[in-house]
Amino acid sequence: MWVGFMDNASGTATPIGGARSATLTGLVDDVAAVAAGVGRTDLVARLDGARSRLVDPRMRIVVVGPLKQGKSQLVNSLLNLTVCSVGDDETTAVVTVVQNADTASAELVLAEPGLDPVRVPVPLTELAALTPTTPAAGGREMLRVEIGVPSALLAEGVVLVDTPGVGGHGNPHAAATLGLVTSADAVLVLSDASQEFTEPEIAFLHQVTGLCPAVACLISKTDLYPHWREIVAADREHLARAGLPLPLIPVSSALRTHALRLDDPELGAESGFAGLYDFLREQVRTRTVETIHQAVSLDIRSAAEHLSLSLGSELAALRDPAKGAAAVAELQKAKAVAEDLQKKSSKWQQTLADGIADLAADIDHDLRDRLRRVTREAEEVVDEGDPGKDWPQLGEWLEEQVAMAIGDNFVWAHDRSVWLAEVVAGNFSDSGAVALPHLDVADLDGLLDPVASLADLESGRIGITQKVLVGMRGSYGGVLMFGLITTMMGMALVNPISVGAGLLLGTKAYREDRESRILKRRSEAKVAIRRFVDDVSFQAGKESKDRLRMIQRLLRDHFTAVAEQTLRSLAESLRAAQDAAQLAASERTRRAAEIEELMRVLASARAAVTGAPS
Repeated sequence: MWVGFMDNASGTATPIGGARSATLTGLVDDVAAVAAGVGRTDLVARLDGARSRLVDPRMRIVVVGPLKQGKSQLVNSLLNLTVCSVGDDETTAVVTVVQNADTASAELVLAEPGLDPVRVPVPLTELAALTPTTPAAGGREMLRVEIGVPSALLAEGVVLVDTPGVGGHGNPHAAATLGLVTSADAVLVLSDASQEFTEPEIAFLHQVTGLCPAVACLISKTDLYPHWREIVAADREHLARAGLPLPLIPVSSALRTHALRLDDPELGAESGFAGLYDFLREQVRTRTVETIHQAVSLDIRSAAEHLSLSLGSELAALRDPAKGAAAVAELQKAKAVAEDLQKKSSKWQQTLADGIADLAADIDHDLRDRLRRVTREAEEVVDEGDPGKDWPQLGEWLEEQVAMAIGDNFVWAHDRSVWLAEVVAGNFSDSGAVALPHLDVADLDGLLDPVASLADLESGRIGITQKVLVGMRGSYGGVLMFGLITTMMGMALVNPISVGAGLLLGTKAYREDRESRILKRRSEAKVAIRRFVDDVSFQAGKESKDRLRMIQRLLRDHFTAVAEQTLRSLAESLRAAQDAAQLAASERTRRAAEIEELMRVLASARAAVTGAPS
């Protein structure tokens, strides 16, 4: 396997050889040959999958960040190609996946209820005009756009994912973006050099780091802001205070593009992309290769253990010329192990069922608790002033907080799901090495689409005419009452005293009317907030339950396959021992020599992957 990254202004690639990968590939082939020879097609299929990961690795790099931070331009600069649309408005409205291909092409991936997604080819010239409601989608939900282009960087296994902005009113794409992060090998979070990190950006970084181990912060557009170094220093302090030890890399996509066009190494160095490639090589590549090597080593070791179980039983029977006590003991031992595994099967199923039930209750409680805190905080803001004046800003803040609460709940649910998978896997510890499934079941795109926006609220602003009318209604009684009293003193009905009393009572009436209107708006604002949060809770709770059901099915199917594989190994060992007992003496000697050679191959493979560095 060759893994490298273009790391200079000319765009050449620096390949890094994988000697360990070549060794593991040979071991996979050796163990697969043994499995094929004894008819273990299930193990052959598992080892074929491991070999595919070695010879054709994929490093999925997701580019995320608020609106208008230069994500699409960064992807174009990385590839030195124009594949993502760039503009002043929100140009990326759909997730865009860019991968290597011999010829340039593009496809829309559309949802088809009850069926597999549908792929619709689109001309590359129409990519810039694509929106979720494009006529090419035929009214179906657009899941993503997949673009294939010839590229030296992409040919090395890199897959770039450009995402819609996670900022702006209501964070419309934040939940869907977090769903993509769970399957990413690395995440590049962009924030331009116009300002320091905001509180929502720091909160989003916390969520991303909880889902992906390799995260880098990119300060983009350094060519546009002369004081970008001060912004980088301030952002570094923000990360330190937040407890986020993330690399902070200032970059300029425009300078990178010019450097490649002019073949200018100095301009390329000034663009900051060298630091980005260092991150990709030293952390992403290293982590991805290590993960692949560990997974393949586990597959090799597990397959070798299954094969050794059946071959070992057969060899033990072949070595007993009297077909007596030793063969009987092996059969009884295998039978006892099979019965024990049946007990363990029911145990892991019960562990999974109980774990999912507890997890569902905990996640639902956590989501409700987070949303209740948001509701209380919003109501406190409403009680502190007149909600009519700042209702749009309050609504934007509320939707940001709700999106943040859903994201935090999703991250926590993902961590708990991984922990549950490890607990269930613990029930198979006596049966050899057990791989954990990849819990990439998050599809949060359109999560809050069914939720109606926060209801409008009367601004509370009234015209001068209405103010005068309110004051006159309040002053009428004062003028009349004090005018009648003063007439008894020989004064006119309308006199300075009655007019002054009218002004005082009119002002008082206007203030009381204003307070009454504010109290009414506060009540209406709280009702609107509670209705909005309740709708969000209903929709997010439904999605959370659906996701947990998918996780339960994924874990059930995965560990059922593990249990069946082990049971098959035990059945094969019983059958092999019984068949060996019926062979003639000359045939037993020949077969024993064959098995001993196969056992040496398996022992060598296990020794090579046990405790060996990646």
